Parts: sequence; C-alpha cells; structure tokens
Amino acid sequence: MRLALVHARYQLLETVRIPVAVFGSAFFPAAAMLFFVVPFAGKDPVAATFATAAMVTFSVMSANIFQYGVGVAEDRDQPWSPYTRTLPAGPAPRFAGRVLAGLALTYLSLVPVVVIGATLTEARVTAPAFLLALLTVAVVSVPFTLMGLAIGYSLPSKAAIVVAQVVFFPLAFGGGLLSAPDQAPGFIEAVAPYLPTRGAVELMWAAVGDYPLNPLSMAMLGVWVVLLAALAAWAYRRDEGRRFS
Repeated sequence: MRLALVHARYQLLETVRIPVAVFGSAFFPAAAMLFFVVPFAGKDPVAATFATAAMVTFSVMSANIFQYGVGVAEDRDQPWSPYTRTLPAGPAPRFAGRVLAGLALTYLSLVPVVVIGATLTEARVTAPAFLLALLTVAVVSVPFTLMGLAIGYSLPSKAAIVVAQVVFFPLAFGGGLLSAPDQAPGFIEAVAPYLPTRGAVELMWAAVGDYPLNPLSMAMLGVWVVLLAALAAWAYRRDEGRRFS
C-alpha cells in the first residue's frame, strides 16, 4: 500500500504541474452545464438534478478515458515507465497508484459541474443522496478506467488520442447523457441499454433521485466491465511481451 501511495503521489504531482491537463477534463462537462442544462432545465428541480447527474457521468467518462487512454500511451513512450516495469515490486503498486491518482483527479474534475448545479440551477439532493452519489462515482468510473487502460496499452500516443476522441462522443450521445431520462430520440433509446454509458448514468440517476434501474442496462454494464477488463489485461500482456521478451 505504501508503494501504491508513492506511485499515486508521483502521478498527481506530474499532472498538477501541467494545470491544463486538469482543466481539460473539467471544461467540457462544465461548458455543457452552462450552455444546455442551466438555460433549458435549470428551473425544474427534478430535471436539473437528473441533468447534473448526467453531466457528472459525462465528466467521469471524459476524465478516465482521456486520462488513462492518452496518459498511459504517453507514459509508454517515456523511459521512466519501462524502467519501473523492470523493478521487483511487480505491476500491482503501479496500477493501484495510477487508479488512486485517477480517482482523485476524477473527483476534482467534478467540482465545477457540482458548483454550477448547486448555484445556477434548482438541482437539489439530500445529504445521504449526495454521499451515495460520491460512492457511485467510484463505481461508474470502473468501465471507463478499463477502457482507457485498454486504449493506452494497445496504441501509440498519437493513435490513442484519436481513438479516445472517436469513442468518447458516440458513447456519450448513444448512452443518453445529453438528454433527459427516457426522453432521448427513439433510436437512442433502443441502443442506449447496450452501452456502458447508459448503465453508468442510470446508477447516477438512481443515486440522486427516484429512478428505476433497467435490468438490461445493469446486465450490459456488467458485461462491458468483464469485456473491458479482459481487453485491458490482454493489451498489457501484449505490451509487456513486445517490450521485455
């Protein structure tokens, strides 16, 4: 655990030294709140609460896909990362440290969205619901962390940036993050339950309000976690074999 904390501190310091990296993951969700949620749903307490939860999910997805997808790919190009993979401690402390640092940065990226929702809209949650939502953030970050790791370990940095961008917006739009619950266009409602973003946002909606979970969305979220975990593990082993065999 001590080694994991050392790695987490290293990752955080490396990121904080380039403030634009932190700013970038928080900008798009905050901008979406200002341009879409505040003017169109800000006066309705229920709609504003659900919209803010959707933007929180949007921010979690953005932070993790780009942070791990692009960050891991860039680290692989640097001499320090291959060196740490030769140390006798094994990969567990590095992975744990990266995940801890990533989770901290994810929560940091949510601050603008939560502040905008609390001050410029009628979104309201109880204290227990707020705490439940904080815990849910860690849960819904799992599939997007695994997706980012799969991208980062399987592609070079220039390709990883493109793939992360290509994957991000279809998942956000197709999962219904940019529309009110159950009010997306028909083709979106048909596709959404099969995407990990839908299961993630439904968990957030259920945490902050009275929203019934769709069993299909939850089952598919579990399927996505298993598939992405297998893909991330395969990408890591493939990269390990190429570099050190």
